[in-house]
Amino acid sequence: MKCEKCKSDITLDESYEHSGKTLCEDCYLDVVATPKTCDPWAVYSAKKTMSLGTQLTEEQQKILDLIKAKGPLKLEQICADLNISEEDFRSNFATLRHMELAKGCKLEGQVCYALFDEKE
Repeated sequence: MKCEKCKSDITLDESYEHSGKTLCEDCYLDVVATPKTCDPWAVYSAKKTMSLGTQLTEEQQKILDLIKAKGPLKLEQICADLNISEEDFRSNFATLRHMELAKGCKLEGQVCYALFDEKE
């Protein structure tokens, strides 16, 4: 049996069903535990922990630096410039949004990503 997402070999004991797909444990957790950008409790928690000197990961810092330098940017531009997948971007961006460092916005009908305190 193979995971339908990553194509790894798995046994029946190692398989999980989600939305009609058979997944390995890692892919299943990626699907069900993906951070959401609109999460008031996560924003509250992130703001509290920021006061303790929480550091960004290297990838989060690269995203933030790119948005500062060239933003607002579309998802495709960020992923191409940083050579990251959409999934990696979304996961890291959720943390930046919770910390109120970056936000999504619409410019000319397109979803873009900008600094949190930037005016549209």
